[in-house]
Amino acid sequence: MKKFYKLTLTTQGPSYPPSEVGNNDGDFVVLGLLNEVNNTNTLEKNWGMALVSKDSPTPTFGEELPYDIKRMLSIENDGEMILYTLASPLPCNNYPHVASPFYKKNLCDLTRDSYPLHLAPISDETPWNTRQLKKAITLKQWCKASGCLTVNHDKKNDTASFNIECNGLIPNSLYSVIGLRRNNLAPKNTTRPEPLGIPNVFTSNDIGQGHFSTKIESPFQRHNPIISIAILFMSSQMSYGGAISGYGLGIDIHVQLKLLPPGLSEFIAS
Repeated sequence: MKKFYKLTLTTQGPSYPPSEVGNNDGDFVVLGLLNEVNNTNTLEKNWGMALVSKDSPTPTFGEELPYDIKRMLSIENDGEMILYTLASPLPCNNYPHVASPFYKKNLCDLTRDSYPLHLAPISDETPWNTRQLKKAITLKQWCKASGCLTVNHDKKNDTASFNIECNGLIPNSLYSVIGLRRNNLAPKNTTRPEPLGIPNVFTSNDIGQGHFSTKIESPFQRHNPIISIAILFMSSQMSYGGAISGYGLGIDIHVQLKLLPPGLSEFIAS
C-alpha cells in the first residue's frame, strides 16, 4: 500500500513545552495547538500562532492546562521576530524521558542560555570552521517551509519506505527525521521518540530544498507502531545516532514540519 501526505508547518512537538522555539525574552513562539478556555469554561485546543508565556502552568505528564497566551501572532506584524533556542532547565516541560540516555547524567546539571537559532552552540567549533548560517532566522523565514511524505508499505516483507521532499527550509542546515510511535506520548509505558532509521539526517541546499528517504523494518508493529513523523531543524548541526537530541526539545532540536493526526493510521489498521 502506498500513500501520500502533506506535512504541516509548526513549532510544536508535544503540548509541553508549548513550542520548540522562543523569542528573546524566553517566551514560546507557538505555531500549533493552543490550549485555551472556551466560553463554557472548558479546555479546548485551537490551531493558531501565539506568544505563550514561559511561566505558563505545567501539568503532570498526560494532562493539559490552559496556556498563558500573551498575544496572538501574525506574519504581517511579527514576521521579523528573531527565533531563539529554549533555555535549560527547560521551561514548561513535563516529559518523563530524556532525549538521549547517553547524555542523561549531564542533563541533570545542565544550565544553558537561550541563543538565536543561527548562533546556537556547536560542539568543538573553531572560528575557521565557517558557519553556513550567517543571518538570524525570523518567524517569516521559518514559515516558508513545506513538505510532503510518501509511504510505501510492503506487507509481505513487512518493510516500509519513507520518502520526504521539502522546500523553504532554512538553507544549508542539518535536519533530522523522527518516527513518532504510539507509546511516545502515552501516560503509561512511555517510550522515548527515536530516529526514523539510522542515519536520520539530511542537509538542506542553498535554496532550502531537502530530500530524505529510508526503509524501516516492522514499522507498524501492533504493540508500538509508527503513527507519525516530524522534521527537526538541528540548531546544534549534529546527529545523535540512536537518539533524537543531545539535550532536549527546543534546546538543540526544533520541529518545523510534522504529520498531523490521524497520521499513519491507514497502515496501522491495514
